[in-house]
Amino acid sequence: MQLPLEPPAPLFAADESYSVPPSPRAESPNLKELSLSVNYLPNKFSSGLLTPRRRKLGKDNADHPAMHKRGGGREAFKSGEARMPAEGDEDYDGITGRWFGGKEGGHTRPRMHWNRFKWALFIANLALCIYALTGLIFCLLTWFDVFEHADIVRVGNREALILSTAAAALASLTSVIGWAGILLNNRSFLAVYTFALWLCFALLVTPGYVTYKERTFNLEGKLNSQWSRDLGAEGRLRIQNRLHCCGYYSPFVEATVSQSCYSRTVLPGCKEAYVNFEKRVLSIWYTIAFSLVPLQLVIMLAGLLCSNHVTYRFGKGMMPKAYRLSMASMAVIMDNYANQLAEQYGSEIASDILARSRNLDSTTYTSGVASGTGTTRALSHGKYDSMAARAPYTERI
Repeated sequence: MQLPLEPPAPLFAADESYSVPPSPRAESPNLKELSLSVNYLPNKFSSGLLTPRRRKLGKDNADHPAMHKRGGGREAFKSGEARMPAEGDEDYDGITGRWFGGKEGGHTRPRMHWNRFKWALFIANLALCIYALTGLIFCLLTWFDVFEHADIVRVGNREALILSTAAAALASLTSVIGWAGILLNNRSFLAVYTFALWLCFALLVTPGYVTYKERTFNLEGKLNSQWSRDLGAEGRLRIQNRLHCCGYYSPFVEATVSQSCYSRTVLPGCKEAYVNFEKRVLSIWYTIAFSLVPLQLVIMLAGLLCSNHVTYRFGKGMMPKAYRLSMASMAVIMDNYANQLAEQYGSEIASDILARSRNLDSTTYTSGVASGTGTTRALSHGKYDSMAARAPYTERI
C-alpha cells in the first residue's frame, strides 16, 4: 500500500536568512493581493526562462555569468528570448540626455540599429517633410508677393491660400514631431504624430475641393459676382495693375481709376484675362492637392502600422500591475510546484530539489554581498532567479 505523500515545506517560509514573509498558505492572506502570475506553474514558463544560456562575461554580468538575458531589443521576438527589457536597453522609451532625466544626469548611448518599421517611418516622414516644406515655401512666397501674379492670388483666392498655408504649416509641424519620435524611439510622440496625420489629410483635401468646385461649376458667374461685390475698389485696382487691364468688360464698367486706367485708355477689359488666369491657377491648385492624397494615405498607413513598433519591444515594456510578482506570490507558486513534484516523483525527490534551490539562493545572496555590486539584485531578485536555475534539475529527473 502506497503511503500518502506529505507536501514539502514552503521554500521561502523555511529559510530565515531572508527577511521575507512566509508562505501564504501558512498564513492564508487575502488572495486578492496576490499576483495573477500564481496561476502559471513553472512548467508553463518560456524556454528562455527555464533553460538559461551562459552569457558573455562583461561589466554588467560578471557577478552572475549564468543569468539569462532580461530581454528587449531587436531580438526580443526570437525563440527563447525574454520579452522584458533591462536597464539601459536599446529600446528605452524616452529621452536619455542629462537635460531630460537620464540615468544619474548622464547620457545613455543606445545601440545604433534600426528595424524595418523604423526605416518605413523614416522614409514616410521624409516624404511628408519634403512636400510640407515645399508647399509652405510656395505659400509664404505667395504671401510675400514674390511671384509676378502673386497679388492676384492673394486677392482672388484668399480662402484657398489660407487653407493651403495652414495645411503646409501643420504638415511641417507634424513632420517635426515625427522626427522626434523616430530618433528618440518615443512612442508617445509617434502616437501624436499618427493622429496629426489625419488632420493633415483633412487640411490637404480641403483646398483641393474648394478650388475644384470653383473651377468646375460656373467659374465665370462666380468671377462676375466677385468683381462686383467682393473685391472692392482696392482689390480691382490690384488686379488691373497685375493684368494690365482696365475695368471688367471695358474701362466704363466697374473700373477703378488709376494712372493707367481711365476713360480713354487703350487697355482692354479684365474679364477675359482674369478668367483665363483663374482657370489655369485653379487647375494647377487642385491637381497638386489631389495628387498628394495617395502619398498622404501611404504616410498615414505607415504611421498606423509602424509607430508602435519603432523598436521590437512589446507595449511599454512594463509588466501589468496585476501580474507583478511579490514574495508572497512566489511562495504560492513554489508551493504549487512542490506539490506537483511530490505527486509526480515522491516527497523525497521533491524535498531534494527544494533543498538544492535553497542552497542556490544562499550562494547567490552570498556572492552578491561579497562583490558589493550585486547586493541589491540578490536581495530583490535572488529568489526569482532561482526559478531559472531549477529547471535543469527537473529535466534530469
